[in-house]
Parts: sequence; C-alpha cells; structure tokens
Amino acid sequence: MKKILVTGTNSYIGTSLENWLMREPEEYRVDTVDMIDGSWKEKDFSSYDVVFHVAGIVHIKETSANQDLYYKVNRDLAFETARKAKGEGVGQFIFLSSMSVYRIETGVINKDTPLNPNTAYGKSKLEAEGLIKKLGDESFVITIIRPPMVYGKGCKGNYQLLSKWINIFPLFPDINNQRSMIHIEKLCEYIRNVIDRGESGLYLPQDDHFISTTELARQIAAENGKHLFVTKIFNWVILLGKHLNIKIINKVFGDLIYEREDG
Repeated sequence: MKKILVTGTNSYIGTSLENWLMREPEEYRVDTVDMIDGSWKEKDFSSYDVVFHVAGIVHIKETSANQDLYYKVNRDLAFETARKAKGEGVGQFIFLSSMSVYRIETGVINKDTPLNPNTAYGKSKLEAEGLIKKLGDESFVITIIRPPMVYGKGCKGNYQLLSKWINIFPLFPDINNQRSMIHIEKLCEYIRNVIDRGESGLYLPQDDHFISTTELARQIAAENGKHLFVTKIFNWVILLGKHLNIKIINKVFGDLIYEREDG
C-alpha cells in the first residue's frame, strides 16, 4: 500500500486526487494536512511514501501589497515542506508547479522553452522548483508537474469565470483556437501513475487533444444543464484584439499549447 500525504487541506486538486485514489483503498491511503495554521510542522511525515504538495497562492489578483505573500507561500513554504519530508524519510516529493513559469502567453511550449515568468505567481513557483530540486538524491525523488489549465466541475480560476459568464449570458464566440488543458480526472490518473512508478523529473501533462475555448464553454454549459449558443458575429472583435495584442483577448482566445512528445 502507498501512503500519500497531501499538503493543502481543501485544495481542489488535492481533494480530487484523494477521492480518485481512495476508489482503491486497498492500494492507497491518503491523508491531508492544513498548511495555514502551522500544524503541519508538528505532523510526523515518516510514515508516508509520498508527499504531494499542492498548497499555494493562486486565483487572487496580484498587487504590490501581496507580492511577498506569493514568495512566502509558493516558494518558502514549499521548500520547507520538502526539506521536512526529506529529513523524515519520505521517498518521493511531488511539487505541483504551473505553466506560468514560462513567460509566453501565446504559442508553443516545450521542455526547452526559456523560463522567464513575469508574474509573482510564476516567479515564486519557478524559484520553488529550483530550491526543491537541490534536495533530490537517490533516496528522495523529486517530481515536478507543470499542468496547463485544469478543468472539470467545481474547478476555480478561468474555468469558474467561464462558468459564471455562461450562466448569465448563454452566448459565446465561435473561435477555433488551440489550448493545452487537462481534465481533473486525467490529471489525477497521471499523478497516480507517477506515484506508482516513483518517477522523478519534470512532467508537462495534458489532454490527448488540444481544446478550443469555445469547446470548453460548450462542456461547461452541458455540465450546468445549459444550452450554449455560439456565433461568429464577434469574431472580428477577437481577431482585432489578437492583432493589437490585447492581453485578456490573448489569454482567453489565443493559442497556447504544450508541444506533444509524440510530435
């Protein structure tokens, strides 16, 4: 039996992984620990095979006042947790990083794409990666996962914003862009395989097919029992926005994909 500790109580991905693994209770035991109240410092990690670190600051607007918080939580807390895990004999540390460690907002990303984030979120995640990797050795395996946008019922972030929009305005642009995304169930299964194999290294998981923002909107509407009307009438506005490099237009309707390993 694999014993996994999820560091980050009530996180969407952490809770989803726990539910996914506990479908096989004879194979896995999953516990969680709160990283906010400091109780994790007293938690005994020594009985766990794997620590899956998901705790972090995300989905809040960055300001000059909260930049330090990103580094304290996303970098320093992650590193302290990894150091504790190693010191107490845990065999594998899985760090949930982000696509945000790359600066580009449109285009194709692969493992050789330069790392030059321009947000406190991306910078803090990248710096955490660097610190944690230094702890790795034959007895302490470091696994870094940089998922693209995660989607699925109950997901937060851009998925939640799209869901709110669709519930209010069931009309959406018909744009044929390409985005790397990963459904929460596919991500959980991916992590399960990484745990089973005890794999180290950097991983860029994604769905089997790229998805357009319009197709994602259709899926969200279906999950909410809504009928979504799509139209090309707004396409000229979106194309103009892309041409003018308007950030929000590129973020929602631009192309941003991980290069497929199979080419």
